[in-house]
Amino acid sequence: DKCEGVGSSEDDQDNNSGGETGQPEIDPRAEDRELKNHLLKKYSGYLSSLKQELSKKKKKGKLPKDARQKLLSWWELHYKWPYPSESEKVALAESTGLDQKQINNWFINQRKRHWKPSEDMQFMVMDGLHPQSGALYMEGHYMGEGPYRLGP
Repeated sequence: DKCEGVGSSEDDQDNNSGGETGQPEIDPRAEDRELKNHLLKKYSGYLSSLKQELSKKKKKGKLPKDARQKLLSWWELHYKWPYPSESEKVALAESTGLDQKQINNWFINQRKRHWKPSEDMQFMVMDGLHPQSGALYMEGHYMGEGPYRLGP
C-alpha cells in the first residue's frame, strides 16, 4: 500500500534512485518551491482567516494617546465619582473615536487600578446613594437641595 500525499508519486521515487535512469536530476529548491506553492494553494483560505484572527488579537494594546488624554481629563474632573452616565459614555465615545465597550473597559480598569473611594463614598455606595441622585457631593458632604442633604 502506498500513502498518498506529497513526495509519494512514482516519479519522485524514480528521481530518488540516484539518477541512473538517465533523467536529469531535479533541483531540491525547485521541489521546495513546488511544495510551498501546493501547500499555499491548499491552505490559503485557512491561513488568511487565521491571519485576520491574529491581527484582531494584536490590536489589544494601548488606546490612542489623544483618546487616553480625553478619558483622563474626564477622570480628573470626576475623580470623586468616576462613573460616567450613559450619555457621557456616548459623548466620550464620539469625542475619542472609541467604541462604548472600550470606554467601559477603560473606566473599569482605571477604577480598579487608581481609584480609592473615601470612607464616606464607600458607605454611600453601599446605601445606594451617589452624587447622580441630584445632590452635589463635596468634601465628604452632600450640598444643595437634594433629598439626601447633609449640609449645615
